[in-house]
Amino acid sequence: MKAIYCVKYGTHHDLEIRDIPAPGEPLANQVSVRLDARGIQFSDLVKFAGNYQVESEIPFIVGGEAAGTITAVGDGVDYLNIGDSVLCTGGCVEKINIEASKVTRLPAGADLIKAASFMNNYATAYYGLQRAQLQPGETLLVLGAGGGVSLAAVDLGKLFGARVIGAASTDEKLAVVSRMGADNTINYSDGFKDKVKAMTDGLGADVIYDPVGGDTFDEAMRCVAPFGRILIVGFTSGRAALAKTNHLLVKDAAVIGYSLGGVAKYKPELLKRNAATLLDWLGNGRINPFVSHVFPMDDIKEAYQQLVDRKVIGKVIIAEPSAK
Repeated sequence: MKAIYCVKYGTHHDLEIRDIPAPGEPLANQVSVRLDARGIQFSDLVKFAGNYQVESEIPFIVGGEAAGTITAVGDGVDYLNIGDSVLCTGGCVEKINIEASKVTRLPAGADLIKAASFMNNYATAYYGLQRAQLQPGETLLVLGAGGGVSLAAVDLGKLFGARVIGAASTDEKLAVVSRMGADNTINYSDGFKDKVKAMTDGLGADVIYDPVGGDTFDEAMRCVAPFGRILIVGFTSGRAALAKTNHLLVKDAAVIGYSLGGVAKYKPELLKRNAATLLDWLGNGRINPFVSHVFPMDDIKEAYQQLVDRKVIGKVIIAEPSAK
């Protein structure tokens, strides 16, 4: 079967597609899953360069979250069945054997492309908005709003009852941000501070969701409302910014850093509850993940190039044309 590996630190151009043995029958308490769709993301590129917070041992299989179909069930598994659609962690391979406890059954009829696209992004956004204690009626400014975690924040922000302002660098991205429910949009290629203040009667945004960092964070500090909160989601700009504490002091504002790795380590039950809530919302249509690109495994380098070129809106998925 095919598997895609990072074999040395470098770039996505160094990835290798290998033919490896398919797993055999599942052991006790395991299931076999045919992976039909796999999510990749910008942070993978950081891992390939060897600059991620937690270093992965070379060689490693590319990607993480996936959706697929159970093809075999091991002894001791009585709550999953052959043919069930599931979420799991597997990456860019065609089939895995995995502990049944690490598999989540999807709602009946779930779209596997969308399912593979949503959990990391929505879990990140959901936990972040919880940390920020976003309240109904507050203004949420989402930066880099065309990206996967940011589009999830737009979607969830509306579900939380907030007024959502989405800021992105192109009109094409902003059109999708509007479709996802944003009340206002800003093309921030020429800045956003004055526009945000004009939209909020000069006060600024109550919560600012920032996956960009760098100069974008510096400007966000100048348009956070009194008692506002800035969420540090990541640094797609390539530069981690430094918060000016005198600005925070004057505005009674807070900067909040967080990661899914942290909550998984210290509050796993919260992560589990959030995942169950998100799956329920996915099943009943209360959230709507957006996928702009789907590539087969053979085109993995082109898929990552779309991320490098900032052409992805929402999520890019690795799946064969027959996947649904």
